Amino acid sequence: MKKELHTSTKIVLVLIGLIILNAISSSIFTRFDLTQDKRYTLSEASKNTVAEVNSPIIIDIFLKGDLPSEYKRLADETEQLLEEFSAYNSNIKYNFVDPVKEGAEQYLTTNGLNPRYVTEEIAGKVTQEAVFPWAIANYGNKTVKVPLYKNNLANSDEEKIASSVQHLEYAFADAFTKLTLIDKQTIAVLKGNGELDDVYIASFLQTLKDYYKIAPFDLSAFPDNPEKSLENLNRFDLAIVPKPTKAFSDSEKYILDQYTMRGGKSLWLVENTVAEMDSLYSESGSTLAFPRDLRLNDFFFEYGVRINPKLVNDVQCAPIIMAVGEGNETQYLPIQWRYNPLVKPSGKHPITNNTNLVRFEFANQIDTLKSSTKKTILLKSSATSKLEGVPKPISLSVIENEPKLEAYEGKGDYNLAVLLEGTFESVYKNRVKPFPLADAKSQGASKMLVIADGDLIKNQVTRGRPQELGFDVVTKRQYGNKEFLLNSVNYLLDNNGLINIRSKELKLAFLDPEKVIDQKTDWQLINIGLPLGILALFGFLFNYLRKRKYAK
Repeated sequence: MKKELHTSTKIVLVLIGLIILNAISSSIFTRFDLTQDKRYTLSEASKNTVAEVNSPIIIDIFLKGDLPSEYKRLADETEQLLEEFSAYNSNIKYNFVDPVKEGAEQYLTTNGLNPRYVTEEIAGKVTQEAVFPWAIANYGNKTVKVPLYKNNLANSDEEKIASSVQHLEYAFADAFTKLTLIDKQTIAVLKGNGELDDVYIASFLQTLKDYYKIAPFDLSAFPDNPEKSLENLNRFDLAIVPKPTKAFSDSEKYILDQYTMRGGKSLWLVENTVAEMDSLYSESGSTLAFPRDLRLNDFFFEYGVRINPKLVNDVQCAPIIMAVGEGNETQYLPIQWRYNPLVKPSGKHPITNNTNLVRFEFANQIDTLKSSTKKTILLKSSATSKLEGVPKPISLSVIENEPKLEAYEGKGDYNLAVLLEGTFESVYKNRVKPFPLADAKSQGASKMLVIADGDLIKNQVTRGRPQELGFDVVTKRQYGNKEFLLNSVNYLLDNNGLINIRSKELKLAFLDPEKVIDQKTDWQLINIGLPLGILALFGFLFNYLRKRKYAK
């Protein structure tokens, strides 16, 4: 009787313990990320983005249905990430939608959520499927498109999926920022020195409007009162100079110099040569490239860079479309144009990390000089590139000649984009000032990005309508110009929340196709034959021991 009572007491105590443990576990929320790269651990920037969200953000993800294997993995990684967001803030709600089953394909395409077409070969039959690697996030009356797939042109299919997975947290944090951002920093787009017209920078400006307040700014708006221009410019956090073509006066340079000394950030897209694709497409098919003097040499020299009036000729380049043949035999083919360097961003800097190829057009080369600023090379031409001095006639006929690689040996790796940070010494520190300024500063802490190609920010225009920056309407290729420039602006303005997420690296394991083919039979034997062999051995031993035991 005592034994039965003792057993019953143990059972009761165990039940009470389980109830207490369940109550404690339900009141304490903890998630463990056991992955080596902390793939499912949200960065502090992501948490801060959604911390104050107090009404539902509804996310529809269009990765559902009969998906190819690599997109199933992308869907799984997306769900895992959104689970983390939802666990941190229950107002983040999501659901997966099958666009084919729901009949939403036309709606998605009409709204710019274009599909990717995946070709698969199954049992000797080739099929093509449309996949929509997109999500839509809704918050109140705001809607944001979220791209889930990064189509880096230089990557293999597996690398593209890995890049996409690495990009997921940034993509959703970026979308949440667009939906919830209230206080915006200000950007001045400089005018008055022959900069690009608005229609040619419309795509990038439209992108910036999701994060910042933008306004045009003319340095010469008050020719008799430059102090007023400096006072007005100081109200902006960043100045963008998109491909100026007219020389800067000393007063204008002094305004920009003192703006920098007071902590103003700047993004310069300048070139010291005149060469345009429009001139090449004329009847003659040729143009003359010659130097352009913007009177900025001393300005940049003091800060630590020099833009040389030389063109970069690069074997690794973007194509242009050329008419080949005559009459009815004419064909329009993509031809590599060596004056359009195609740069693969390298290094681990947040601006360039996991960024698509960047397309240049008649780029110059930048030298770095000794100065008080810290210099970071963000973009370089390839190892198979060379410099060509100007004046120089350029003709479309050069495409008929194959590049001689020996002409590029021992050259290449020319600087195309340089980031300057730290303490800037004033250009006018020991010089006569263009105009008196009561509180002139001789140095100051700031950031500046110099890109030796004004066309990097220029979008194409079709029938008067600006196209997306980086998209070539002829070759249908999307380059990373907009992504690179947006990262640059975020970094210059210390928008470290978004930019730091880009530094997070994930390591995804993929099967080696060659090893799969070579070792297919071995792994089939291991996975199928070995378990059957172990089972047969166990059966043999069991029967042997059983017979031995009962044989007596």
